[in-house]
Amino acid sequence: MNEKQLEHFRQILLDWKQELMEEVDRTVRHLQEDANNYADPADRATQEEGFSLELRTRDRERKLLKKINETIEKIDEDDYGFCEACGVEIGIRRLEARPTATLCVDCKTLAELKEKQLGG
Repeated sequence: MNEKQLEHFRQILLDWKQELMEEVDRTVRHLQEDANNYADPADRATQEEGFSLELRTRDRERKLLKKINETIEKIDEDDYGFCEACGVEIGIRRLEARPTATLCVDCKTLAELKEKQLGG
């Protein structure tokens, strides 16, 4: 992968990271501003369920932020775009679809098949 392509993916990852961080800020403000103490238990439960859903979403995004940071480190170390399982280049189209991909299509397919066999 050439320098221009690496910079392209770095920018995609940085933009994605910025969007996620803005969502975190919005969530914090939302939780602080909308935290009403409803007298009605049903209203309180509805509000708490909404907060719970929002926090679960942010937790998934926190994990994604970690992967984004790890991927940016790989770009910095000139180790980006190679499959962690077999070492071949992952491919631009796959990386465009999932910039944090660590496995090539073949290894990812095998991993998913193994997961299905073990899980079900």
